Amino acid sequence: MTRLAVVSGGLREPSSTRLLADRLTAGVEAALRERPVEVTMVDLRRHGRAIMDAMLTGFPSTDLEAAFDAVAGADGLIAVTPAFNASYSGLFKSFFDVLPEESLTDMPVLIAATGGTDRHSLVLEHAMRPMFSYLHAIISPTGVYAATDDFGAWESGGLAARIDKAAADYVRLLTSCGQRDRRDVFTEGIDAMSRLLNGPDRTGPAPRE
Repeated sequence: MTRLAVVSGGLREPSSTRLLADRLTAGVEAALRERPVEVTMVDLRRHGRAIMDAMLTGFPSTDLEAAFDAVAGADGLIAVTPAFNASYSGLFKSFFDVLPEESLTDMPVLIAATGGTDRHSLVLEHAMRPMFSYLHAIISPTGVYAATDDFGAWESGGLAARIDKAAADYVRLLTSCGQRDRRDVFTEGIDAMSRLLNGPDRTGPAPRE
């Protein structure tokens, strides 16, 4: 079973960002062929207020914590944001700001973005790829940017072909990475604090007389 988390930063309903996320998910499922896939969609529009509350208080709501668990427990992530002012949306960035540390470590990520025109297409390389690199994710080499006109020309195959190419590249990365071991940062933190409080380890071999 391959567990896939999909984060869509679309702000409207219907949303072209969500539409691109759905088509990328379908492309990845098709590229995985007969392998079973479990998909969890995280629609950030639903968690907007909870994300802001978590930023201000440090405590996520139950629904937001479930979204964190779905992302951290996945084998791979598809992340799609609308482009605003040549960067990702504030809501999209805020979600990853409050996501617990190390949640994306060693996780294969497929990045994608939507925008009004092609002028914002470098958001993938200038904003998204550096952010996920900082979060220690493994970013697929092929991302997808879709302008408004791309959806209108869907039948001509341009965007569909780019989605198929990105999905195929991502599945090769996903399968080559193998099983992902999730770090338990909370337990590691407690262990580190215990060692600090208990002083140096005195359980080693006794000194020679």
